[in-house]
Amino acid sequence: MIDNAARAATAAGMVEDLEELVLCESFSSDLEAVGRSAKVVAAMGARHLGVVPEFLVIEGVTHLRWSFGTPKVLLLGHHDTVWPIGTLATHPWSVVDGVARGPGVFDMKAGLVQTFHALAGLDSLDGVTLLVTGDEEVGSITSARLIQDTARGLAAAFVMEASADGGALKTSRKGTSLYTVNVHGKAAHAGLEPEKGANAGIELAHQILAIAGLGAGATTVTPTVLSGGTTLNTVPAAATVGVDVRAAETAEQERVDAAMRALQPMVAGTRLEIVGGPNRPPLEAAMSADLFALAQELAAGLGLGPLTSASVGGASDGNFTAGVGCPTLDGLGAVGGGAHADHEHVIVSEMPGRTALLRALIEAVRTR
Repeated sequence: MIDNAARAATAAGMVEDLEELVLCESFSSDLEAVGRSAKVVAAMGARHLGVVPEFLVIEGVTHLRWSFGTPKVLLLGHHDTVWPIGTLATHPWSVVDGVARGPGVFDMKAGLVQTFHALAGLDSLDGVTLLVTGDEEVGSITSARLIQDTARGLAAAFVMEASADGGALKTSRKGTSLYTVNVHGKAAHAGLEPEKGANAGIELAHQILAIAGLGAGATTVTPTVLSGGTTLNTVPAAATVGVDVRAAETAEQERVDAAMRALQPMVAGTRLEIVGGPNRPPLEAAMSADLFALAQELAAGLGLGPLTSASVGGASDGNFTAGVGCPTLDGLGAVGGGAHADHEHVIVSEMPGRTALLRALIEAVRTR
């Protein structure tokens, strides 16, 4: 059990740390800002853990890693956010009636604060690796391999992304695939000789209908960004559509990938170019089942009330850890809501309990 006085004192210290992180804006696409944020996160971690991290700069993106002893447990988070630099002017840091607000407060700077406080309360950090990446919000392009290599062979990965509604842990996530379908046609004058062209726009229309038809059950295949043509009186020589795919199972992700690559043109004289593919594998429920059961047991012992679980369509870096066979439990971070939205917020009173749960999970897994 966590007594109320200890909970309040812990929450106060966490709020101070959270303010420091939120006031250091870290928009993913601004690599200088991400670099500044990494220094702030590293200094905070050093204060709590007594050790400075490795700075891993890959293609200009700054990631941080702390490792203690022989790796067994991975704690995973990110310090980049979706909010452009200057957002603090319109979404200022505040704590009102126990609710903290500010850019990135929920996704996922509060999760980082909880992580540092959980680790600081352990008798030993042996067996723990903490990885904080700098490009999760833009697809983890530079960090995917780092995450996979760090997680491979470990007993557990705890992902400090924000919780689902009501504080639910995320026990499964759909895998994501991203494609761009480029149609190459032939231009011609739309009034004088349209028959001499190969209309990329008409071909794109055929492909959009075919692509949208690839979804089945829980698998969604969604045409998104469209472009094509040059002028109103010209047969389009080129057209493009982006495609977002979400699949709960690896077999489904592979099915859609094969179907995308098998697309064939319908309009004579046009040609298709398929770019992209799977970005993150699914985090299937089987990869989290044992850890979620453990979390339920520990939460009950801590007096935190029953834990709930959720399956979500959004992906995280936990998809990568599960994809290499590491048991993974996600959504252990902040309780609140509004990720990527104007009403982003964190319920401060929930932070100590979530921190205690993470600490208990680490201790339990290390002694197995």
